[in-house]
Amino acid sequence: MDAIKEKIRDIPDFPKKGIVFKDITPLLNDPKLFHKVIDIFTERYRNENIDRVVGIESRGFIFGAVLAYKLECGFTIVRKTGKLPYRTIKKSYDLEYGSDHLEIHEDSIRPGQRVLIVDDLLATGGTCVAVTELIQQLQGKVVGLAFLIELAFLKGREKLKAHNIFSIVQY
Repeated sequence: MDAIKEKIRDIPDFPKKGIVFKDITPLLNDPKLFHKVIDIFTERYRNENIDRVVGIESRGFIFGAVLAYKLECGFTIVRKTGKLPYRTIKKSYDLEYGSDHLEIHEDSIRPGQRVLIVDDLLATGGTCVAVTELIQQLQGKVVGLAFLIELAFLKGREKLKAHNIFSIVQY
């Protein structure tokens, strides 16, 4: 895990003063470590009978699409308001530096489908809470939440304690 952590760089004061952004682009540029991250996720969820991986905009798309391919299941995206072309359902959420809205196509999850939610980062948990509520509104079953990075000091895990949470690296 140290090799993975070493490829995640800190960008101070981005997107606003006081925030330290975790930049994963150096990790994505390293084919062996990117492959290792996907292998870790795949091994963790291989036997969970996942029907759908849900990737959260936008860096969750990177890991989620590849993981859905590896798990041989469908891939669904959750995006910010106004980005999806079909009928959607919407949920508001809080960020560590503001608030926003997320949407999912209303026909992207069928009742009873087993869903794995994937994103690059768990911070305060607000984004992921909104996504779990969208999945539940569509009557999907959230079987896990998978993150590359967890900022444990922000206690996002506490908001999601009803779910099975996995993160590869923690700060």
